Amino acid sequence: MSRLRGLVADTRPLQNDHFRRLWLANIVTVIGAQLTVVAVPAQIYADTGSSAYVGLTGVFGLVPLVVFGLWGGALADVFDRRTILICTTVGLIVTSALFWVQAALGNTNVWLLLCLFSVQQAFFAVNQPTRSAVLPRLLTPDLLPAANSLNMTVFQAGGIAGPLVAGALIPVFGLEWLYLIDTLTLLATLSAVVRLPSLAIEGVAAKAPGLRSVVEGFTYLRGQPVLMMSFVVDIIAMVFGMPRALFPEIADKSFAGDPEGGLAFALLFAAIPAGAVLGGVLSGWVSKVEAQGRAVIVCILLWGAAMVGFGLAVGVAASHADLRTTMLAVAVVMLMLGGAADMASAAFRSSMLQAAASDEVRGRLQGIFIVVVAGGPRIADVAHGAAAASVGTAAAAAGGGVLVVVGTVVAALAVPAFVRYRITRPTTI
Repeated sequence: MSRLRGLVADTRPLQNDHFRRLWLANIVTVIGAQLTVVAVPAQIYADTGSSAYVGLTGVFGLVPLVVFGLWGGALADVFDRRTILICTTVGLIVTSALFWVQAALGNTNVWLLLCLFSVQQAFFAVNQPTRSAVLPRLLTPDLLPAANSLNMTVFQAGGIAGPLVAGALIPVFGLEWLYLIDTLTLLATLSAVVRLPSLAIEGVAAKAPGLRSVVEGFTYLRGQPVLMMSFVVDIIAMVFGMPRALFPEIADKSFAGDPEGGLAFALLFAAIPAGAVLGGVLSGWVSKVEAQGRAVIVCILLWGAAMVGFGLAVGVAASHADLRTTMLAVAVVMLMLGGAADMASAAFRSSMLQAAASDEVRGRLQGIFIVVVAGGPRIADVAHGAAAASVGTAAAAAGGGVLVVVGTVVAALAVPAFVRYRITRPTTI
């Protein structure tokens, strides 16, 4: 029994009232958000029939993420973070409602949809670094790995429920219902952030949330090679190894499913989050790991290997129709393994950053973090969409996994201090 308690997730952060309310609200909100994550590419592919157009969500999502992620981090080091969370949550509610309106009116203009997606991502880019920056104000440092694991588990659980619900609802009710559910569920998060205490900056806050403030954040990071490398290896993993832009085409052509919904479509989108949830449920070991740098490298290598396996399964399914069902199962297992490895890697990297920074620069560093974490997959959307048009979906996915493994090994050899990075955890957890 004691071994089992040491294996399952550490729930001590939930004893904090504010963290618990945010976490419980996310259980509802994340499901709605994932419905929109599925609905946008589904609507684009349904209107255009092109993975290249689906890949454009990477461009239209990346630009506001970079600009407003960095600026949002600077804002979070000047203004009360509770106020920022309230304003950005309201903005997310409004943009989700506009997604619902355009779908209900039968919009088929892909550029309108992409522009609305950009606005939504701008609010998200300000909200997320602020949300991450408040955790060290609510919890002690030894609880941060567990808190990050809990948050990621909820987020990824929504990534399972969202695609499964979306796959069932789209053919029956249409895309507009997914957008409407997202709008309504965001009200739970608004309720939670309104109840937070004042979160004014401790220490000397940045004088103004401008370019100079952003540059100061990069200057601080430049003097932290271990933290810098945590960003580099994540960029390698996500840019080369995230094949989500290919899922609609793979479901349609490799597994003979419905590109607008159906079982194959839902399973592909849900598999990585499912693996991450399984990894999160069994994340009790995360709080005990001292060699965090080495753990990150191992996790990313596992991610890359899993994407190679996924691409090979897609290739076999495309050329052997009689093996489609078996290869779909193999593809889902590979994505799940990758999801579990990515969850552990992200928990370690988030905790490194949150514990190392002082409060007056924490928002800016989290802004850089969100640009890297959320921006990498969007670059991957563009890269994989373009690669698939040239070499096919199977080669694009498997080749990306190979590049992840090679790039991670090179990075580890180039900066051995990252591999050697260790942190001492309390012996009692």
